[in-house]
Amino acid sequence: MTPFYSLESVPVHSVLLMPTEEKAKSYPKGNIELVFCEDCGFIFNRCFDSTLHEYSAEYEETQAFSSTFNKFQHELAKNLIKKYHLHNKTILEIGCGKGEFLNLLCETGDNRGVGFDPSYIEKRNKSLSKKNITFIRDFYSEKYAGHEADFIVCKMTLEHISDTFDFIQMTRSSIGNRGDTFLFFQVPNVRYILQDLAFWDIYYEHCSYFSAGSLSRLFKRGNFEVLDLYTGYHDQYLMIEAKPKNHTASKKLSGKDDIKELKKEIDHFVTQLESKFRFWEKKLVELKKQNKIVIIWGAGSKAVSFLSTLKITDEIDCAVDINPYKHDTYLAGTGHKIVAPKNLTKLKPDVAIVMNPVYINEIKKDLMKINLHPEILTV
Repeated sequence: MTPFYSLESVPVHSVLLMPTEEKAKSYPKGNIELVFCEDCGFIFNRCFDSTLHEYSAEYEETQAFSSTFNKFQHELAKNLIKKYHLHNKTILEIGCGKGEFLNLLCETGDNRGVGFDPSYIEKRNKSLSKKNITFIRDFYSEKYAGHEADFIVCKMTLEHISDTFDFIQMTRSSIGNRGDTFLFFQVPNVRYILQDLAFWDIYYEHCSYFSAGSLSRLFKRGNFEVLDLYTGYHDQYLMIEAKPKNHTASKKLSGKDDIKELKKEIDHFVTQLESKFRFWEKKLVELKKQNKIVIIWGAGSKAVSFLSTLKITDEIDCAVDINPYKHDTYLAGTGHKIVAPKNLTKLKPDVAIVMNPVYINEIKKDLMKINLHPEILTV
């Protein structure tokens, strides 16, 4: 294993709601040391300790308040329903969050569902489809193998799991001989992170990082046949579609060969990252000297990582988010307050740092609604 990136004392949770500044600043921290397997391309944090985590109803991961994200979700659901004829079928989602995507699949295709997530909150689910869905506030494991499904979904969850092969094996075992069960998994695309020097996309909760090659090899080793493999959401997400094989996979596994590209991109990340740090440090110092009011827009994991990595304090006045459940809570690590967009009318920021360029048009519209026109910077 080749280590290439390390970070000490970062919050072990990024989107767990912090009700006070004191709790946010004193929340438990851990270390990151990313290592790269030159054999299979897998990247993971070898300092990761899952016992530090507390996934619960206080875990606020949803992106469903964004029209940009909802458009992506609807198109994805529509495509999967069409491709796999998901009508009057049973769909199982591992890591369903607040249930939005499972609701969408069941509403659009008239399907039944079962979703697993300790952070699910019943009273927040207003979907009419939920009467056809069983939500279980627990992690998916062997004890739920009796839940048969025609289609298994797992979005933005596998990267939180350290024993990835054990998890894929367990999922394959739960399917058994049902060869007509299909799977769809979505994870962050590590090559996007490396190419864009996106250090803000590296945080403690994400212990496992995949490229197309390592993800396909994982599924093939787990005795699945890969049907499709592609990126989406401006290449930020990596998606895989698969079905079970009915014979044992060979020890010599073929997969998308991107090891050489990964090595080059890791070298690029290592050699150029310091200049990225210096750019943002210099920029924020300059803005502070000019007495500019600076905000972060997007109070999620990217913001926590960005601020914690650069050790930013009073250079940023607050964080902004459209998710009402985050308002008047605080970012883990730095303790910056999270406010609603409407609160900015009093603050009148000079600069808004957007934590994901995907949302820039949506954010500009939100700012226009409250008649604010700050300079917009994107990471």
